[in-house]
Amino acid sequence: MKVTVSRKAHFNAAHRLYRKDWSFEKNDAVFGKCNNPNFHGHNYELIVSITGEIDKETGYVIDMKILKDIIKTEVEDVFDHKNLNVEVPEFQDLNPTAENIAVVIYNKMKPKLAAHLELEVTLFETPRNFVTYSGK
Repeated sequence: MKVTVSRKAHFNAAHRLYRKDWSFEKNDAVFGKCNNPNFHGHNYELIVSITGEIDKETGYVIDMKILKDIIKTEVEDVFDHKNLNVEVPEFQDLNPTAENIAVVIYNKMKPKLAAHLELEVTLFETPRNFVTYSGK
């Protein structure tokens, strides 16, 4: 029997959506106000879901303190109050869209989890705009 447990987290970060190989005009046409050269910010909300078998000894899929600590070190400490384009190495050559941020978070967290556990990351850029990535 598989069960999914989830933990919420949040971080605040600035970014600019643009491609270095495009003109300002093309970036502006595609990304609009998100192409602001002075950046803009979001209050990101994150839901990390772990699916797996319930451990017969502990009754846990994963100890939530362990999950909390992984989120803190792999996400909050890395992204919170940062300019993603400038301060986060993964976005030096990767546009920090919500889609790409979710994939980067997944890729940072997955190796920290036991191999038998499934991971799904849901990232809210705004209360109405969000993405989900599960490694597929």
